[in-house]
Amino acid sequence: MHPMPTVPEEPVMHVAVGLFIILLMVLILPFRVKKVEENLEPFFLIMGIFAVTVSNLWSHSLIEEALIAPVSIGGLPIGIFQVVLVVGLIIHFFNRPIYSSLIKLQNKIGLSIFTFVIILIFGLFSSILSVIVTAVLLAEIVAAIPIEKRKKVEMTVITCFAVGMGAALTPVGEPLSTIAISKLSGEPYHADFLFLLHLLGIYIIPGVVLLAIYGAIRIGKGVAKKDVELPEYTESLRAVILRAIRVYLFVAALILLGGGFTPLVVWYFTKIPPEILYWVNMISAVLDNATLTAAEIGPALTLKQIKGALMGLVISGGMLIPGNIPNIVAAGRLRITSKEWAKDGVPLGLVLMAAYFVILYIL
Repeated sequence: MHPMPTVPEEPVMHVAVGLFIILLMVLILPFRVKKVEENLEPFFLIMGIFAVTVSNLWSHSLIEEALIAPVSIGGLPIGIFQVVLVVGLIIHFFNRPIYSSLIKLQNKIGLSIFTFVIILIFGLFSSILSVIVTAVLLAEIVAAIPIEKRKKVEMTVITCFAVGMGAALTPVGEPLSTIAISKLSGEPYHADFLFLLHLLGIYIIPGVVLLAIYGAIRIGKGVAKKDVELPEYTESLRAVILRAIRVYLFVAALILLGGGFTPLVVWYFTKIPPEILYWVNMISAVLDNATLTAAEIGPALTLKQIKGALMGLVISGGMLIPGNIPNIVAAGRLRITSKEWAKDGVPLGLVLMAAYFVILYIL
């Protein structure tokens, strides 16, 4: 995560207006313009460049992070680009034995239980495996299951909600949790590796279990238990390589968007009361939630404020494709459009947001 850029203390009106216009374009155009929907990665990259330019926040560190983050984690020479590419190549060359094993398991335990197990395991272990590895494995598993496209989309969306929530439990899971631990490592919280598990586990773990049950009911509904045959693998080698490149562009674009929108976060978001900020954080459905975490989370907050801000960010990240790494990877692999994702992601996200709002702020 690049250092938070320096922004003027008081809002600059033309900058704020420009950023709000860009934000509206990011929220609306993928659903209204087919060309944009078909080319999300370059669109978000252009919007990211516009946002940083309007904010006048270009810096060497921001450019470096946008270029390096997709291919490096914690300074190690491995990132989402390599994981997507390598796993894609393995599936491309060894799809028959891999798909065969998955189909045998599904035939043995049935689609409902298979779905429950996938959502539960990926949701709970994403905090250890990281969202990157989890997302790539999820996308390939869903691709292998011979069910109709509509159910593939629904299973993917539900699982990505679970993965995004579960990944927040340790700093290994995703950038959001890494930054939160870093920001809270000093007085008064002395946050360690298990800090977020202790703080959020009571909310997230039951949520992942309920999502697994919901997914099992939804995906298994109307599907009779029967033996299914091995699906045909149709991806070309070129498509595998292009997908990795598109994911690289998407991650770089989100980093630029996050950096460019920093003034809005500093000027407006951080001054909003916690109960309202919880809902405003739904903006992480299209923005890099790591940037929002860096701006909002700090040692001056109470535990209740920290819980609310983080839960709002991790839940809403599942609502739209740009909201989280698993969404981007899975949507790219399975060719899920923005409209298809939003059809399931937005209603489910709103239900989860409302339920957790009651738990966090009313009960």
